[in-house]
Amino acid sequence: MVERAGRVENKVAIVTGAGSTPGPGIGTGKATAVALAREGASVLLVDRYAERAEQTLRLIEDEGGKAAVFAADLTDARASEQMVRTAVDTFGELHILVNNIGLAAVGTVVDVSEEDWDRSLDINLRTAFLASKYAVPAMIEAGGGSIVNISSISALRGDGTVAYSAAKGGLLAMTVDMAYSHGRQGIRVNAIAPGHITTPMVLSVSAPGPRAEFMNTMRSEAGLLGSPGDGWDVAWAATFLASDEARWITGVTLPVESGVLSVTPLLMAPHLRAVPEPAPEPAAGSAVFEPPAPESSH
Repeated sequence: MVERAGRVENKVAIVTGAGSTPGPGIGTGKATAVALAREGASVLLVDRYAERAEQTLRLIEDEGGKAAVFAADLTDARASEQMVRTAVDTFGELHILVNNIGLAAVGTVVDVSEEDWDRSLDINLRTAFLASKYAVPAMIEAGGGSIVNISSISALRGDGTVAYSAAKGGLLAMTVDMAYSHGRQGIRVNAIAPGHITTPMVLSVSAPGPRAEFMNTMRSEAGLLGSPGDGWDVAWAATFLASDEARWITGVTLPVESGVLSVTPLLMAPHLRAVPEPAPEPAAGSAVFEPPAPESSH
């Protein structure tokens, strides 16, 4: 019997947004870091909140994997440069970068504030730009590598989050240009567009109760498969794209979204109408529920 090596055995990876918002379930960054470690990679866990990355570290180490924590605000160029230096100093080289940081802000082009616009581009696009800027030379030094950018179906469909959508759309454009610019240097660059996945961050913005459960069911029913997605679905896709199994794949966007981009909303109406809507909550003392904006990290 042939023993199969891990899909990213002896590779070194950086995962940004590697912590997870407190709450049930698992975020895409935490799941991706764990999946890469399970497949043999040494992982630098990067998060603005050290305690969240430490939780991911404990999970990886409990399973016998290798990882380290780097806490930083990656909107700062010096922090991004130090992040890459730390990965190389700690593990020897750099082969994989997963740009997973993201934060949505609800608002149209008319009512979104300039501050929210700038913040969205900083968090969702600038962080990926800076991380890649310093990771690419290290990957060239290592003989090549793979960059996986976590975008969103919000880059491809309207949902009332104009700043987030613009930033995630910019990330798709950056993916294609980086694939062109660095392919002959042995670096592949791809993107993932998650759909209506359920993560702790998504759950954290809604008040627990029948209305939140209704919206989660609707998220599942909106897809062709009619089943819920979570951070692991993104993690498995990212691990594939990071591995040598995807050695001839670059410059593409892989939707992980239960097929919502493959059907018109009209054709899903019967499934959505079949979900019983809960009775209105009492006005006094009840939390106001707003449908969660799509998230791509976390």
